[in-house]
Amino acid sequence: MLTVSLLLAGAATAVAARTGWQPFAEPCGDGTVRLRVAAEPSVAPALRTVAEQARERHVTSDGRCLDVRVTARTGAETAAALARGEDTGHQVWVPDSALWVLHAASSGRAPQLDTAGNVASTPLTLAAVPPAAKTLGWPEKTYDWAELAAAVTGRDALRAGAADPARSATGLLALARVRSAATAAGGTDAGLRAAATARALARHTAPGDAQVLATLPRDASRAELHHPQRSQVLFLSEQAAYAHNRSGGARQRLRLFYPRDAATVLDYPYTLLDAAGLSTGQTRAASRFQTLLGGAEGRSVLRRHGFRPPGAQADPELVRTAGGREPQPTTDAPVEPPSAEETDAARGLWTVTIQSERITTVVDASASMAQPVPGRPGQTRMDVTRSALIQALGQFTADDEIGLWEFALRLDGDRDHRTLVPAARLGDPAGDGGTQRDRLLTALAGLRTVPYGATGLHDTVLAAYEQARKGYAEGRFNAVVVLTDGADQDPDGASLRAAVRGLRESARPGRPLPLIVIAIGPDADERSCRRLAEATGGSAHRVDDPAQIHRVVLEAITVAGSRTGG
Repeated sequence: MLTVSLLLAGAATAVAARTGWQPFAEPCGDGTVRLRVAAEPSVAPALRTVAEQARERHVTSDGRCLDVRVTARTGAETAAALARGEDTGHQVWVPDSALWVLHAASSGRAPQLDTAGNVASTPLTLAAVPPAAKTLGWPEKTYDWAELAAAVTGRDALRAGAADPARSATGLLALARVRSAATAAGGTDAGLRAAATARALARHTAPGDAQVLATLPRDASRAELHHPQRSQVLFLSEQAAYAHNRSGGARQRLRLFYPRDAATVLDYPYTLLDAAGLSTGQTRAASRFQTLLGGAEGRSVLRRHGFRPPGAQADPELVRTAGGREPQPTTDAPVEPPSAEETDAARGLWTVTIQSERITTVVDASASMAQPVPGRPGQTRMDVTRSALIQALGQFTADDEIGLWEFALRLDGDRDHRTLVPAARLGDPAGDGGTQRDRLLTALAGLRTVPYGATGLHDTVLAAYEQARKGYAEGRFNAVVVLTDGADQDPDGASLRAAVRGLRESARPGRPLPLIVIAIGPDADERSCRRLAEATGGSAHRVDDPAQIHRVVLEAITVAGSRTGG
């Protein structure tokens, strides 16, 4: 159970507020008490400075000299080790975000994690090189998270980068805010807007803030500024921008935009590892070191490294050095951090964005698909469905694996389905000299309805799901997408109850394979589609206009990835 207490922390903090760096009056008595601290690389140098000064001044804890050694380890690295039940060899952990503490604690294998306050804080921003900042209207123009996301997507988007959300709290919190902003804005394309941002960021990612800074233009030359591999803007912490702008090698000082709707911060929680297993001396030493960090001189050290005190308002000089200027930052009041559900969804969104996909698409070819589409003269449901699928195919990369089936009733002998193109990488060569993508485009263009054909839905869904299960690709997002405009009409086929049972029995824990069903038009059995999809952890969606299929398919894949990818 994650707690918010640490022995003597309150009393020790009060002492620090009064005494600052002054060591206890008694000289070192019974030797030295040693403390090992794992700290996020961004804050580790500041903590190391405080620890070194404590040794030089013979600061004591219970009459024993305090010997603190700080190791730089990312929050992701330490959280993963703790989640595996490993002994990291440290007594204190200072990640950049409480997200890592919660992540480690949720594994059930980590030792007891006790957090007592925070060491420092720094808000998240959008950092821009000067030409990009000018384009965005710095500093006068302000943005919310949704508007920042829009600035890095679309035709005239700036090239954006971020630390990897799978390994960085900066990247994960930024993506969670973007996703939440898109959801709050509403609209049928909310999922697509969030996915577009994730795809934009995926082109310029690095493990952490320090590494993603290396993706910026190396100088102000046109060749560097317009190089496709160079980032023009970064989702970055204020502290990272401060350190960059102060460094001698910073050719271009960054300019910062602070989101006006949510002052999201990295909060650097001071966390005791396995408190029950520590000696009293170690526990008191941990409290003593925390008081040094929270005292006047400790905060001064942290300030020189670009950090704000926990929960503090902006320091004008720090902000100017980092790249802010009135009216940036727009607010000093941090809001509640994204919830666990929001960050899990963001992890899933990221996973499905950067992972390749293996999708079997199954299209209804029954006679009802020849019905005209209202408002689209001369076009049938099949015509519009075909065009929408061709458009959707353009969103997948050469590494994605896509296959195509069609179905009606007894379409191929006694079978209701037929494989038109087996699933394969879109970039793989095909026998006719083209690629898998070319084969799919040809097959989609050739889709036709079967005259007088009925709908053999249930048997087809079972067969497609079982085939996808057998061909499951580890490390990819796997799914079956079914498009149908009617209810099952096979008197000799599986009933709805039998089909649902069969799908549940075919599902495998740890190998998610969602079924996504698109119910087209007023005659589709939306209720049955939903029951089939939910049996696999998937989803069903009704579209009255087949032209919506492109959007709905991509959004459904994103949502399914958010559920299974975290």
